[in-house]
Amino acid sequence: MPARTASAHAAVWVLRSAVAADIEVIAELRARVMRADLERLGRYDEDRVRQRLRDSFSPQHTSIIMIDRELAGCVTVRPAEDGQWLEHFYLAPYCQGRGIGSAVLRTILERTDAQGMTVGLNVLQGSAARRLYERHGFVVEAQDPVDVFMMRPPGAMASTPAKA
Repeated sequence: MPARTASAHAAVWVLRSAVAADIEVIAELRARVMRADLERLGRYDEDRVRQRLRDSFSPQHTSIIMIDRELAGCVTVRPAEDGQWLEHFYLAPYCQGRGIGSAVLRTILERTDAQGMTVGLNVLQGSAARRLYERHGFVVEAQDPVDVFMMRPPGAMASTPAKA
């Protein structure tokens, strides 16, 4: 895939296919990125946060986000019963807030839209990532005290904030 520029102030990024050797660096990234939200929910466990990634890591469905030849994040898109399931979407803290997550998500959604696929995901309650997903057309389907489950039909238009 060719490199993409996320925005005027964002770095150039590229996706590459994951390999089995990526598992530990991704597990560490997951622990770092999710720590604050998991602690807020009283669910952070130093070992479990890494083991959950190891138990579900799927290199064949995972893309690594590279910036300047460095691993800056990852995203997994797995086949699901009635579409695709987006999970393990993590960006290193220094990449957050620069438009990279939106650009990567837009690229993934262009692919799933072209295939006519619905995309589902879950995000932790209170996570700032929920706003990202809502901006890209995801809507809440269900929730519990820990997770918010969201779906996006193919071609769903991204929401635009109301003007004040």
